[in-house]
Amino acid sequence: MTPSPPRKLLDVVREVIRLKHYSYRTEQSYLDWIRRYLRYHNGKHPRDMGKPEIQAFLTHLAVEGHVAASTQNQALSALLFLYRNVLEIKIEGISEFARAKRPKRLPTVLTKSEVQAVMQHLTGVERLVIQLLYGSGLRLSEALNLRVKDVDFAQNQLIIRDTKGNEDRVTPLPNTIQVTLKGHLEAVRRVHQQDLGRGYGSVYLPYALAKKYPNADRSWIWQYIFPSYALSQDPRSGVTRRHHLSESSIQKALKKAVQRSEVSKRVSCHTFRHSFATHLLQNGYDIRTVQELLGHKDVKTTMIYTHVLNRGGYAVRSPLDD
Repeated sequence: MTPSPPRKLLDVVREVIRLKHYSYRTEQSYLDWIRRYLRYHNGKHPRDMGKPEIQAFLTHLAVEGHVAASTQNQALSALLFLYRNVLEIKIEGISEFARAKRPKRLPTVLTKSEVQAVMQHLTGVERLVIQLLYGSGLRLSEALNLRVKDVDFAQNQLIIRDTKGNEDRVTPLPNTIQVTLKGHLEAVRRVHQQDLGRGYGSVYLPYALAKKYPNADRSWIWQYIFPSYALSQDPRSGVTRRHHLSESSIQKALKKAVQRSEVSKRVSCHTFRHSFATHLLQNGYDIRTVQELLGHKDVKTTMIYTHVLNRGGYAVRSPLDD
């Protein structure tokens, strides 16, 4: 009997990632970093390398690649996954490498009038998404991953699931947008019914849920609130279904709106989450409440927004104003 050819390393990595139910984005990111690591060491097999080679690669990223600290940490996570979960090799004490510097920057925050100025140049679904980022303090990925069942009109709240810290949290659903959101959901439901009639209508569910509830993927409550305008093939399963809107479509619409509004600040989707937190603090809400609404594990992360309460310049009165 002819022995089967050895499996390629990246194919094994991909299989382990999927067994652990990591997101598709994480899968693509980890595979890319592992490729870059192998390329940097001229294709040498990772079993023949270890801590020194990992440290050399991470140092290269910081010193020659000038990557951000978060990017360097992502590369380290990918390599630790490779060694610990795929090759089953213990790698301990990786600390002796050049660290990418974390820039100490205050978040960009819009005034309430600037928020409205940008909103005036947004329409339709894109406006509704940005309203949720500001009105509920969501990350863009959280807004786009919302399912029908996550909206609680009776309690005026949204339930944010599978967050960055893998913990669910609750955040307010603005009264201002509820009529618009209900109308939007009616339109989404009609599209879903049409998809079902054409033999489609399924939506992606995490593996554990798909196994536990085999027919839930076609259920209305599991559908995305902001579905894509077109059906597409799932890159993992090959199933044709309707995913949620892409982040880039919202980002492009926002960029145009900011240009038209003439707001002279560097504005991204995350700016509205920053503005949500800042405006709550200005309105007198305590830091712990804001921490919970944002889903921060450590209150130190939330403390960065308190700079606005100092009214600029550490509350020092300029001598020019005397």
